[in-house]
Amino acid sequence: MTADFQPNYDENKVPPYTLPDPLLLANGQRVADAATWRDVRRAEILGLFEQSMYGKAPGRPEAMTFQLRSSADALDGKALRKEVRIRFTAGPAGPKMDLLLYLPKPAAKPVPVFLGLNFEGNHTVSLDPGITIPDERDRGAPEKPRGNQRSRWPVEMILARGYGLATAWYFDIEPDRPDGWRQGVRGALLPPGQSEPDPEAWGAVAAWAWGLSRAMDYLQTDSDVDARHVAVLGHSRLGKTALWAGARDARFALVISNDSGCGGASLARRRIGETPARMNQSFPHWFNASYKRFGQRVDELPVDQHMLLALVAPRPVYVASAEEDRWADPRGEFLSAKGADAVYRLLGSEGLAADAMPAVEFPIESTIGYHIRHGKHEVTDYDWQRYLEFADRHLLHRPPPNRCPLTRPATISRAR
Repeated sequence: MTADFQPNYDENKVPPYTLPDPLLLANGQRVADAATWRDVRRAEILGLFEQSMYGKAPGRPEAMTFQLRSSADALDGKALRKEVRIRFTAGPAGPKMDLLLYLPKPAAKPVPVFLGLNFEGNHTVSLDPGITIPDERDRGAPEKPRGNQRSRWPVEMILARGYGLATAWYFDIEPDRPDGWRQGVRGALLPPGQSEPDPEAWGAVAAWAWGLSRAMDYLQTDSDVDARHVAVLGHSRLGKTALWAGARDARFALVISNDSGCGGASLARRRIGETPARMNQSFPHWFNASYKRFGQRVDELPVDQHMLLALVAPRPVYVASAEEDRWADPRGEFLSAKGADAVYRLLGSEGLAADAMPAVEFPIESTIGYHIRHGKHEVTDYDWQRYLEFADRHLLHRPPPNRCPLTRPATISRAR
């Protein structure tokens, strides 16, 4: 945090604001039916986010290839482990992404899969000695111990519920620093005659989201994977990434944001915790140049993050917050989910089945899901238990697990 930035955590200091209406067309007319949303308004909102925030990513490279590097039983016979190298460009010198895939054994194939990027390398998600440690450590990230991030990736819990897990190191797509584009896909895919990315073009968050879509390209080729039932998820900056990937790519059947905060699920106009101005100062490479111009003028943004969630509709989306993670503005994340409700209902969904923010650890399990849990900015077993139940309910239409009856949730405040 910069020395001159003092975050606001006082609800009484939230300025008055008006959210852009996701159901109001650019010509001023209201969206009155699903066809108009699908054929007109959705594309308008997607374009506004590309222009004013994330930037526009290219499509799938023609030269992209997949190489199965290993396939073996793992985790005491509980899993089949695959390692797949995805080369984004022709030749060995270009950027590549190594995808780690665990599939439950025994299990009827194909299986549904959770897909998410990791922060410190595939070998950090498990103590499994068979995971290859990245063979290139020249990207500015120190090597981390095997299993260093395993608390965020309860692999055996996921497998026991009948799901697979696919993950890749986000530095493979682009290192997380201002000059990371030089070693990442944004540098490799520069238009002819360009020596560096156009400031108005895609930022690093869009590049990482693009990488998730390329992982999805592979999953669609794997006969062991049920590619119709892939849930994309992410934590913190990678939660922002998962939301943008899910908004852009309708192949993702379910989208999950874990503590994604500013630039992810929380409303920019609330100015609580991290703000666009602070984020763009600290991480200037995440978004495009247009977003920086709105740093002190967030009310002039043509979008806010409830519209990002609305782009996922009618597919299920889950937003998770943590009580002590005030930096990510949990209330702003809930209000963003609430702001997307009208679009879901227009499309025939139940939307968000709550008028007010729920009490801590009383999850909302409607098509727009939400919970706030005890604790800090992290991914916990509690979060994963909710995601697995949400996927059971909305992807596979399984009956919910037997749980002790809950009392009617208390509310901490009314939505506004």
